[in-house]
Amino acid sequence: MEAAPPPSTAGKFVVVGGGIAGVTCAEQLAIHFPSEDILLITASPVIKAVTNFKQVSKVLEEFDVEEQPSTMLEKRFPNILVIESAVKQLKSEEHCILTEDGSQHVYKQLCLCAGAKPRLICEGNPYVLGIRDTDSAQAFQKQLTQAKRIMIIGNGGIALELVYEIEGCEVIWAIKDKAIGNTFFDAGAAEFLTSELIAEKPEAKIAHKRTRYTTEGRKKEAGTKANASNIGSALGPDWHEGLNLKGNKEFSRKIHIETMCEVKRIYLQKEFKFSKKKSLALPRDHQNQTLTTDKEIWPVYVELTNEKIYGCDFIVSATGVIPNTEPFLCGNNFDLGEDGGLKVDDHMHTSLPDIYAAGDICTASWQPSPVWQQMRLWTQARQMGWYAAKCMAAASVGDSIDMDFSFELFAHVTKFFNYKVVLLGKYNAQSLGSDHELMLRCTKGQEYVKVVMQNGRMMGAVLIGETDLEETFENLILNQMNLSSYGEDLLNPNIDIEDYFD
Repeated sequence: MEAAPPPSTAGKFVVVGGGIAGVTCAEQLAIHFPSEDILLITASPVIKAVTNFKQVSKVLEEFDVEEQPSTMLEKRFPNILVIESAVKQLKSEEHCILTEDGSQHVYKQLCLCAGAKPRLICEGNPYVLGIRDTDSAQAFQKQLTQAKRIMIIGNGGIALELVYEIEGCEVIWAIKDKAIGNTFFDAGAAEFLTSELIAEKPEAKIAHKRTRYTTEGRKKEAGTKANASNIGSALGPDWHEGLNLKGNKEFSRKIHIETMCEVKRIYLQKEFKFSKKKSLALPRDHQNQTLTTDKEIWPVYVELTNEKIYGCDFIVSATGVIPNTEPFLCGNNFDLGEDGGLKVDDHMHTSLPDIYAAGDICTASWQPSPVWQQMRLWTQARQMGWYAAKCMAAASVGDSIDMDFSFELFAHVTKFFNYKVVLLGKYNAQSLGSDHELMLRCTKGQEYVKVVMQNGRMMGAVLIGETDLEETFENLILNQMNLSSYGEDLLNPNIDIEDYFD
């Protein structure tokens, strides 16, 4: 007797991924085509929804990311059908997706928004933890309560936030750069922020009143569908709020930073004892950096490329992400970017017919605006998901569409060390060569303003603190006005620059 064929659903539009890009894309398609069924395939029982969206200026936007059960999305958009299962295989020639639950889903147009997964420094080591989604963040919180010392490897956004938020636990922070936050800052901004790490942490502000949903109770079921490390979508902007990031000691903050180094080797306790090597104690304070041998015995030891060895309770690997393309590559001839992402053109279309991609999984391969670059951030995930839906809608009715304005200028607003941080354009002089100059204004403990100038025109800016300059600078970068005649007055705090350019 022949086996029954797997259950099959068909949707004109199918979106894969329950993160910010996928949910935004599905929502926009549902609005464009209220009478069409939109299928959203996600491995996680919760989805990420954008809430409290605020357009700060032409390009800058602020929003919260809220985890919600997928049923809430289906209530808001009755034509969205959420399929809770991981993808097993994509058959692009047959316009069909197979999911782990044995179903197959036929599409006319498909958008892949499966995000990215942590680039772990070491796979399969129980003492190495990657933080990418809510489940891994909660696992981290649980382990931290028992910890006396942890080591954080990496210099991106998650590492920066962790180092600032953790209390009651010694932190050794190993970075491969000369200064902290190299992805976002130059050495000057890093120095401005480093003083905040040494200072006492201010009282926590009032807790977020947003409802938070977890996957607790459905974990076993989800675990059978997909590896837990791969199922979650990326954390939102305030992921650490509501988590109690406290170790088992009674002090606020104790941080030691090791710069210009990477992990050379990780030893488990027995291996380290056998190696007869010595580990170092944490230096007493920032003034006294004397190195002494550590008498404490730790579960795991990390040898750095600067030959220093430290013991700790566990290691947090925060060394970036890898586009989560794995389930889609077998049997499909996608063009991939150097970073392993699915290459997309200026209409978010991949190299295969009727397949689009948005968010962390994709690599922008069009000729970008001189002041835009791709970064795997939640703001770009939202913009790409939104624009991909517009492109899919236009293509399905034979219309052409202009590129969205949000790709004219890189713009990101976030918070580090309790400061508002705005990044605009080529804020770190990315790809400008040596032919540029920097202008700075800094008031310790209050604000840090840096602008990147080239041939008299503003190409980028970093604004830390409540500067109120973001809209003015955004306009100056966009209109490429020649500012040579203003010289140093451009950043003179006694001159209201907004009056100049109203």
